[in-house]
Amino acid sequence: MTNRHLIALDLDGTLLTDNKVISTQTKQTVLTAMEEGHIVVIATGRPHRSSINYYHELGLKTPMVNFNGALIHHPTNKNWDALHNPMPIRTAHAIIDACFDLSVNNILAEVMDDVYLAQYDEKLIEIYQEAPNDPPFKIGNIKQALKDDPTSILVLPKDEQVQALRRHLDDYHAEFIEHRNWGAPWNIIEIIKKGINKAVGLQKIAHYYDIPKERIIAFGDEDNDLEMIDYAGVGVAMGNAIPQLKQLAKHITKTNEQDGISVFLEEYLKLNVKTS
Repeated sequence: MTNRHLIALDLDGTLLTDNKVISTQTKQTVLTAMEEGHIVVIATGRPHRSSINYYHELGLKTPMVNFNGALIHHPTNKNWDALHNPMPIRTAHAIIDACFDLSVNNILAEVMDDVYLAQYDEKLIEIYQEAPNDPPFKIGNIKQALKDDPTSILVLPKDEQVQALRRHLDDYHAEFIEHRNWGAPWNIIEIIKKGINKAVGLQKIAHYYDIPKERIIAFGDEDNDLEMIDYAGVGVAMGNAIPQLKQLAKHITKTNEQDGISVFLEEYLKLNVKTS
């Protein structure tokens, strides 16, 4: 197919409705695009274990971008050259110390699909343990338990600590890490290795499929989508996206609750979507 596109989908607030499902219409449109030869990939801040169900629901056989680009891998092809880009453990330990000095509510570190949690938190575990067969969390002395370079660290500060903590990360660790604030309702600061973002993953995948930038369509809604939307030839912000992303995007579609992905793809790729 000469004009096949690479379509990159963020999950939360983008592909998924607010109830964390893929709507029937959006699913049908994405499947139609795939039937017509376009390549669909998931690019998410989520770990592998909490995105793989959606991957299988769409019947994907493509690489996937997890942890905002810190892990780029192919769930169904073990021979694909995966890239895991964790942060140095020394940096992680220094950040954990700084968080404890501030008495933050909690800290969670991930090494691929292994999760380390400083303090037991039922609500957090509920969100993070998607499937009953997920490996159990290691709870307790996080600094001692963490022996490998972590893929990401999530800090749950008290509301009044957010600015001070982000300033500290900029002042002391800027050369090694990137950090972002999660959108509501989560007051979470996510930390990953410097220079890592979804665009890095998208670039690798586009190269693999030999698809030029102008035929990359990417959808997103939050600040962890900025680089990817900027990188894609066809960067699309959801109607519910943050203002900064809307300014940067070349197109704005409807919200995740209004099948924004479906609306855009149907028109842009001139898809003939069967309605059930």
